[in-house]
Order: sequence, then structure tokens, then C-alpha cells
Amino acid sequence: MAKLKTKFACTECGNESPKWMGKCPGCGQWNTMVEEKETVVKTQGMGSTLIQTKEKPRPIIHIESGQEKRIETTNKELNRVLGGGVVPGSLILVGGDPGIGKSTLLLQTSHALASKKLTVLYISGEESVRQTRLRADRLGALSDTLYVLCETNMEQINDAIESVNPDFLVIDSIQTVYDPQVQSAPGSVSQVRECTAHFMRVAKIKGIATVLVGHVTKEGAIAGPRMLEHMVDCVLYFEGERHHTYRLLRAVKNRFGSTNEIGIFEMVEDGLREVNNPSELFLSERPMGVSGSTVVASMEGTRPVLVEMQALVATTNFPSPRRMATGIDHNRMTLIVAVLEKRMGMFLQTQDVYLNVAGGIRLDEPAVDLAAAVSIASSFKDAPTRPYDVFFGEIGLTGEVRAVSRAEQRVKEAHKLGFKRVIMPKKSMKGWTPPAGIEIIGVETVAEALSKAFG
Repeated sequence: MAKLKTKFACTECGNESPKWMGKCPGCGQWNTMVEEKETVVKTQGMGSTLIQTKEKPRPIIHIESGQEKRIETTNKELNRVLGGGVVPGSLILVGGDPGIGKSTLLLQTSHALASKKLTVLYISGEESVRQTRLRADRLGALSDTLYVLCETNMEQINDAIESVNPDFLVIDSIQTVYDPQVQSAPGSVSQVRECTAHFMRVAKIKGIATVLVGHVTKEGAIAGPRMLEHMVDCVLYFEGERHHTYRLLRAVKNRFGSTNEIGIFEMVEDGLREVNNPSELFLSERPMGVSGSTVVASMEGTRPVLVEMQALVATTNFPSPRRMATGIDHNRMTLIVAVLEKRMGMFLQTQDVYLNVAGGIRLDEPAVDLAAAVSIASSFKDAPTRPYDVFFGEIGLTGEVRAVSRAEQRVKEAHKLGFKRVIMPKKSMKGWTPPAGIEIIGVETVAEALSKAFG
């Protein structure tokens, strides 16, 4: 008779303990130990039912080299985030809030690959095959090489992989799949870890590009042990606001490409549509002639994006004024406010300062400092800037405006959208020729930038 065993596993690192502890001894996180019940079953060996390979070690100089051939989808935004396409044998983890569009994106991608005569196996553990067909009818994702299966048992899924032998595999979602030999509930730390390890072996040995859909916690991180992100080759986050129609696909880990790229999509009735010019999308509702509003030229990977930066400075009666930032690092905004107080003489100690990046996008690079400073000064003085000005540059603690990378691409994007002036670091003007029809103003200090902006 099998023996029932109780253990406690950490949801962050997967560390196991026979008793509950408030602090995980493995990763040091608090309140991450959850109870799991498992049945100890004697098996013939851990590798008896797993896919194995008899490949022997070889000297590295005898291994064939060359560029890995990628499978390009018809979705250019997805190709950009992945680094040029899907790599055969790669394991990709896609996470996002419920209802954000993960299944829609992957079903559209599956249809795009199936239309290239590739065999695609879409396994859904959350929807029946009829529900998947209804979604495919709405998206127009019907193909004779797109196979759909509703299954959560690992052994049945393995049989389906052996029979179909797909080029592209989708598991929606990894939290619903369970291994019968691991006697714990689906979605537990043990089940997620073992199932992910199995799909990793399948992807590497058979050369099948595999995508796992992962649920996220209320903090926005992918649910399950943190080692789940270390096991896969690529981690993608599908982000967006429920009240907006556009979505952002961001790579936080990518062994085959850059982690700085983002893909922008718009959710429409027939699925997700690519946004080829995100700058027009983010600036479409920008008000003209209003104080506190500026346009910043930011870089998202290799793509320049023009976004509206909004600031509101209001008098407060409380002894501690509020500093609130959305879409930009809060500590960065506090630094900019301190520079404006010390170097520019602005009395902001009795003012609440709110800073917002319109459109829900998040800007992490320091090149947005100058636009944030101009927005705060514009709201404080209640003086609008020119509607066709663009700002970018990093601000130092002494009030200087420091050089940033890829200034030429930022200026060209501003010129393409019809802007007339660019106020930027003077040291970033060397080595390239600006396009005709746009005025370039180089500044060295914040005081000089504000004088040009409001002059």
C-alpha cells in the first residue's frame, strides 16, 4: 500500500521541507511555503518512462557550427521579440494576466506556421476542442495541419506527440498538466517542475519548438517555482490594460535574441493585429497647448518610440508632498525633482508631483529624464511647451544633460511624424547628419534646456 506523505514546497525556488517554515531556507523569501500531499510510489527508475538519448560526449571542435535556422511567422512583432523567429528545439514560456490574449496570440501563431505546411499540435487543458474550434472560426485560424487536443495527462500528451510528430507544440497551460507518477495536485510546485522538465527533454531531443503558457500571480510574476524561468530558453510577458485595446509582448529572458525588444498589438474583433507604427498610437490622443505635456523619443530595443510624458504639479496642505510616477521609475522621478529644486531654484517642497507616461507603456532608460524635467517645470510654471517639440537626454545630479545612444534614430522618427524641433544633448550631435526640415538644438544643462523649451 502506498504511503501518504506531506511536505512543504517553496513557490519561488521549489525548495522542499518536511515542516512549514515562515522563511524559505533556499531563497530567503517569506510566506512562500505551501503544503503538498504526495504518495510515494515505487517505480523501476526515474528514466524508465522518459525520453532518452544515447548521444555520447564529443569534442567541441567536432561539433558542426553555423547559424541556427529559425522558423519565421507571419507576425513581424512576434519575430522581433523572439530575435528573428522561432528556433527549432527551443522552449518558450508565455505569461500574462487572465483574458489578456495569450491563447489568441498562440492560436494565430499556430495557424501562421500551419499555413507554411508545418505540423502544429495545440494542446489545451482549459478549453474543449469545440471551444477551441469556435475561437479558431472567429480568428480564421483553420488549417489541415493544425491538430488540437484537449488533454492534461502527461502520458496521453506524450502519446499524441509521438503520433503527430509536430514541428511546433503549444501547451495551454502548464499549470493544468499533471504527471500520474507525481502524486500531487495539478499546478503544484512538484507537478509544474516535473512537467516542464519533461517538455524540455522533448523539445531538445526531438527538436520541437515548444511554447508553454503560464498563469501569473497577483504581483504579475509567473506562478510556480522561480526555477521554471531558468529551465526555459525564452520568457515572454504579455501585458496590457483591460481598458485599452493594445497589448505589449516583452521578453525578459531570451537565449537566442535581445531582451530589449517589445512587440505591440491591438486587440480587435478578429484577433490581435500588429501595430507597425506605435508612435502614432501613443500620440493619437495627445492634447495640444496644455501645460505639463511633452513628447519623449525613447528606444525600445532597436525601435524608436515617441511617447507623451505628462506631469501634474499641485499645491498640497500636507507636510509631506506626494511623489507618484506611472510608467517611469519612482526613484528616477525623485532624483529629477531634487535636481529641479537644487539647480533650478524651483520650490517644490509644498507641491505634489504626479508623473505619467500616457498609453500604459513603461520607459526604463535614462534618456527620458529631460522630457520628465521639462514636463514637471511646464506644469509648475503653468506654461505649455511648443506642440511640435521632442525631448530626450539623461540628467546628472549636477544639472548637466548627458549624451544618450542612438540619437540619429530618435531624430529620424520625430521627423517622420512631423515634429519641428528636437532638444537633445549637445554631445550626442556628433558623427551624423540630421534630416532636412527639422531643427536640432543641443543643450548641456537643464537650465539651458528649459530656456530653449519656454523661450
